[in-house]
Amino acid sequence: MGKVRSFLILILSLLVVLIAASTVMANERSGQSKVGNYKIPSSVLNVAKENTYPNPSQDLPKLQPSELTKELLETSNVKIENPDLILMLNESSISKPLLAFRHHATIYLGNWPLNYVSKETSANWEYQKINTNFYDNRSGKAPYKIHYVQEMQKIVKGGLTAKVPNASDVKKMMLLKATEKTGLPLSFDTIIGAGTKKDQYYNIPIRKLGYLDAYAPAINEKGTITYGEVYLVLKGGKKQISVKNVTSQGIGAWIPIQDHVSFKFNAVEMPR
Repeated sequence: MGKVRSFLILILSLLVVLIAASTVMANERSGQSKVGNYKIPSSVLNVAKENTYPNPSQDLPKLQPSELTKELLETSNVKIENPDLILMLNESSISKPLLAFRHHATIYLGNWPLNYVSKETSANWEYQKINTNFYDNRSGKAPYKIHYVQEMQKIVKGGLTAKVPNASDVKKMMLLKATEKTGLPLSFDTIIGAGTKKDQYYNIPIRKLGYLDAYAPAINEKGTITYGEVYLVLKGGKKQISVKNVTSQGIGAWIPIQDHVSFKFNAVEMPR
């Protein structure tokens, strides 16, 4: 039995290795690589190490509700995911006198964006042009190698596609959801510093002009944001969250992919 078990374990291990290898080969054949949960084209390169401007990390850890906040969120008639509202509840306390048997109070906490539901997440690998490297090899006697060098510092900004109340809260929730879905380093603001370069060369044939265009890629996030008036209700020794006047609206956002550049190379006979 021991030999049979060892043989089966060996076979299973080989199958795992073969499946992993076939996945890698499929990605290579399609010209794509995988970062996090998202496949990106081979023309898009990570320049985090080469970037002369160190972008701050946009990691947004999911805020954990306190025990009191958990109890309150479970009583809400609408799902609440807004990290700023959860933080406010975490920092609140309810003393025992307020929970007296005959005490009754309704406290208005404000009109909040409560949750964001993602419906579509897609990539635009050429969201914004940031640089062009050029060389004229029409009089050259041999092919000329060109590579990417960022000529000027470039600030790439994203944003919401429409004006909405509490825009900063909405952006935070959309950023969290898009990052979770793609696994990519996303930020509404990112910078590519002057002098950033990548040692990937492109050949310009003789009698040709070469253009190497660089683009900042971005994620287009679309979904629905839900708003509501939030009340804390204390009655008969019980506490709960009540949400009134609930409204929903569609919203979209462009969120740049941090420290990534998409390249497009063209060799032409005439200046463009």
